[in-house]
Amino acid sequence: MSFFEFLKPKKDKKSPESDQDRGILVFEHTSEVIRAESVLKESGWEIRVMGPPPEIQSGCDLVIEFPLIEELKIIRILKEAGVVPREIVPVNSPLLKPVNLFHIKDFGRHLMVRAANMKLTIDKDTKIIVNISGGGCPDVPYLAREMVGRSLEDAPRPREIGHTLCGYALELAFEEINRQCLQ
Repeated sequence: MSFFEFLKPKKDKKSPESDQDRGILVFEHTSEVIRAESVLKESGWEIRVMGPPPEIQSGCDLVIEFPLIEELKIIRILKEAGVVPREIVPVNSPLLKPVNLFHIKDFGRHLMVRAANMKLTIDKDTKIIVNISGGGCPDVPYLAREMVGRSLEDAPRPREIGHTLCGYALELAFEEINRQCLQ
């Protein structure tokens, strides 16, 4: 340690968002994740839907990241709602860290957000949706037809008109692109 090292401010060993403070809820089916997310958000919990870490294999391509200290309360709420996770995993290793579902690409005039397998692209100046692509679900062409050419403000919410995992992923992209536009 150099002579001046002691003058540097010490970093918190454990931040509120550190891995030790988080856990993930693993579900069997995507519909359970969607239901659990709705129940927890309606109850005021700060949670995030993420991609599962590679080490966790399940029938679902989504997990919910939550504050681990609140595990008992969250599980009670989910049980009351009839949606119980298959597994609860503390995130205590970098290998167990959930994967961010979002990839953001700035093309200059256009901004694209990809959530899972769905992409939503807007004109940054007008906030008009210029493209929707990805997925393999039967409602993707319908979602694109209803949303492309409309502003973010006027477009229907994908979750309200879509009924598949692709519609759900597009809703996540829609929410994220709205967040990006507010920054």
